[in-house]
Amino acid sequence: MIYDLRIKKHLGQNFLKNKKILEEIVKIGGVSKKDIVLEVGPGHGELTGFLAQGAKTVIAIEKDKNLVPMLREKFRNNKNVEIREGDILKSKVLNLKSEYKIIANIPYYITSHFLRNTLAQKNKPSLIVLMVQLEVAKRISAKVPDMNLLALSVQAYGKVEFIRKVSAGNFSPTPKVDSAIIKISEISDKFFRKNKISEKKFFKILRKVFQQKRKMLRGTIGNKIPEEYQTNRPEELSLEDWIKIYSEIN
Repeated sequence: MIYDLRIKKHLGQNFLKNKKILEEIVKIGGVSKKDIVLEVGPGHGELTGFLAQGAKTVIAIEKDKNLVPMLREKFRNNKNVEIREGDILKSKVLNLKSEYKIIANIPYYITSHFLRNTLAQKNKPSLIVLMVQLEVAKRISAKVPDMNLLALSVQAYGKVEFIRKVSAGNFSPTPKVDSAIIKISEISDKFFRKNKISEKKFFKILRKVFQQKRKMLRGTIGNKIPEEYQTNRPEELSLEDWIKIYSEIN
């Protein structure tokens, strides 16, 4: 059978070809025979094959309907691999009831949306290992005084590690930017439960201040916040600082 494997730029298709890096990603994820692994955007199945060697079950979600038949044929003898066609941003697969990990080389244009959806859902993954655009990886793993909305939105749910840079030459077709591997572990909503914080209210505050990030907090939130933070800008504050601010204005 002949499959249509033409690259679709609008789907952000850049396939990782370096086998050593593919193996490294699986190792970083600590994949074992007890694991259910969700892979987003399997492409030609390069990472899928390595995941299948170590995991109990691999659920691979592919949006490109032309790649799905090829993937199903490629893994027809792998009883632990399930290929599903769908858009991960709309798919109900995120409502998995079992414990699972997410390990993927995702289309870069969905990174922020995908992480927000995944971390906000009830049954969160126990671990996330992603290949993302280098600059986005730096944003997600940022620290004070370079915090940003995406960093706070992810770090509120788990421990973020910038693993390493991966050069553009390891992909086909070669993208215009370098990439990086990130790992998010210890994922939970403990930050919100422990500090009695409403997720909805918390992110509403953060969105407001980062929309005017050049302003001091007294100019965006007002004088309700502790005096020690009134002249700060949002990128200068850690999650611990935001706990204090939240408790004062709610």
